Amino acid sequence: MTDPTPVEGTVVTMTCAVKEGTPPIGYSWHRHTNREGAVAVAEAAGGLLNLTVANRTDMGWYACTAHNEVNSQTSDRMYLDVIYGPDEPVINVEPFAINQNGFSANEQEEVILTCLAPSNPPSHYLWFYNSSQIYSGQKYVIAKISRTQTGTYTCLAQNTHLNTRTQTTIILTVYYLPEGKPSCTPVPAANFRDIALQCSWPGGFPPARLRWVRAGREADAAASYSNATRIQRGVDVRNGSSYTCLASHPALREDAVCTTTVWVPVGNPTCSAMATKQNEFLMLSCDWAGGLPRVTLWWRDWRNRVLGGLKPSSNIYVMQSNSTLGGKEFTCIAAHPLQARATECLVRLDVPKLAAERTEVSLFEGGEVQLACALQGPHLGSEVFWFNNKHQVIRPDAARYRLQQGDAWFNLTIRDTEWMRDSGTYHCAAVNAVGNATVPIRLRVKKYPTPPNVTISKLMYTRQRTEVQLEWVTQGSGNLTGFVVQSQEAKKSSLGPSRSAARAWETVASDIEPDTRDHRVGGLDPAVVCAFRILAVNHRTTGHPSEGKTPADPPFNAYPAVMGAAVAGMVVAAVASLLAFQYIVRNRDNNPRLHDLLFGMAGPEAHEHISTPEDAETAAGVAEAEAGGELGGTSPTSPPVGEASAECHPEPPASTQEAPPAPDLAADEPPVNVTITVTATS
Repeated sequence: MTDPTPVEGTVVTMTCAVKEGTPPIGYSWHRHTNREGAVAVAEAAGGLLNLTVANRTDMGWYACTAHNEVNSQTSDRMYLDVIYGPDEPVINVEPFAINQNGFSANEQEEVILTCLAPSNPPSHYLWFYNSSQIYSGQKYVIAKISRTQTGTYTCLAQNTHLNTRTQTTIILTVYYLPEGKPSCTPVPAANFRDIALQCSWPGGFPPARLRWVRAGREADAAASYSNATRIQRGVDVRNGSSYTCLASHPALREDAVCTTTVWVPVGNPTCSAMATKQNEFLMLSCDWAGGLPRVTLWWRDWRNRVLGGLKPSSNIYVMQSNSTLGGKEFTCIAAHPLQARATECLVRLDVPKLAAERTEVSLFEGGEVQLACALQGPHLGSEVFWFNNKHQVIRPDAARYRLQQGDAWFNLTIRDTEWMRDSGTYHCAAVNAVGNATVPIRLRVKKYPTPPNVTISKLMYTRQRTEVQLEWVTQGSGNLTGFVVQSQEAKKSSLGPSRSAARAWETVASDIEPDTRDHRVGGLDPAVVCAFRILAVNHRTTGHPSEGKTPADPPFNAYPAVMGAAVAGMVVAAVASLLAFQYIVRNRDNNPRLHDLLFGMAGPEAHEHISTPEDAETAAGVAEAEAGGELGGTSPTSPPVGEASAECHPEPPASTQEAPPAPDLAADEPPVNVTITVTATS
């Protein structure tokens, strides 16, 4: 061969010759390829094969066969490798989907781009996305294609032997669904006479194709993209009718479905008014939840003017409080396409109305009374206050009052009532944003009836003048619950110190039962003369006091004095004798004769007679002194003089000391007989 690797389009000459052979010799040529096998080439003149324009189809193994009449011989094969290309590339896209601009793919799919450009030697491939190189190789794989990868893709094929290149470009469009799902809803139209069925699924590429169907059949309305609307007359739609919107998209295997049901809520709208921010503003509220489409609500005032705007399901209108709004009416209007007429709800801004459970209440003092009032009808968030009989606001933390309240009732409780302090007119007052109201309640606290009068029937000192025995009787009729004993310093005793003038009456006993008619008052100071009086009590009402009296002294009785003096003399004589005997016994050596006289010489029949006038006078003096102590003496343990109550009724001493025990006489000593003569005069 003149050139075993010619460039396509050039001349190639192949020559075949034999070294020995008998002419005539003929020549033939064959080309071998893997696809076609051995193919005969046109008969050539002599051993010369001339390819004037070498072509890629001429590539293969060439062999020459020489033959004569006797024999034939075939030469070794030689390969003709024609250099060409690259041809213009062809791009294949998998999965295969074409559109008017080129190819398309769904978002998140795997996309394979394959480039083929025939060339010898084989082409080297480069990929470009929007003019930027992105890959080197024949096959470019995008695992999960996204919408941002939409654009032009270019394949460049290079023949490095010839330094030649070719390229081709395609447009790849990535389809993606709109966000979420299609939504369909009915809305009122034509002043609430019609229903507009709206189906919407915006976004995506290409836009979703939407159409309304009913009961599985195509609706009359034509399909549209992203939004589809169908108008239905309200009178032609039954309550509870359902409609379906179908959404088509290249990225969907099946149509997406959206269904809506048209219905009107049961019942009626509810409306109310309330005050806010310490009655500074009025808030009108109207609600009617449910329905599809939702009920449209708006407010009108008493002059038929629209307040605020139209709102679905709930409409709240806020306005400034004004006392001129009292008694004015506001109307909430509710409209729905499935209703032939609008529904209304009326609100009236009323001044608060109060009613008292009782406008006049009476009770006896000392008890507990409850005053009650209640709000009647709509009260617009009224605040309720209580005023006492002095027109003062009663606070919740007041000690003598207790406030209680419910949704519409308000109670005032007055504890421990007093007839002068608590009697009068109380007021229950209510205030709201458009006015106020008050209701008076008259409270009459009565005193208990006056108990009967009391007269002291007996008032007498005890002998020591530290207690007084008091007895009394009642006069007339009437209820009573007890008695009170009072005392007052009346005059000064000659035995006591100088004191001031008489003082006020003070209570010394107050817990005396009503059935009792006597009482003993103790703890008195014998040096102070006190007057006493008694009063009957009916709960908190005291009767007229009895006349004040001073206690009388008890009647004189000499017998106790005489007996006391005799006993005292006997005790003194016995103690003196015992001391004398002990002295003689212990001093025997100093007085032997006296000792012998008493113990040695005296017989058992000896007795000492004490009957002299001196002994009698001594005993009488002792008895008289004892009697004087009982009748008028001052007790050494009398309490100190203090205030009037302490002077007439001091507290008794905390404890009393016991007298020391008398010494025991020896059993073996002889008894002593003492005779005492006492002369008493009355």
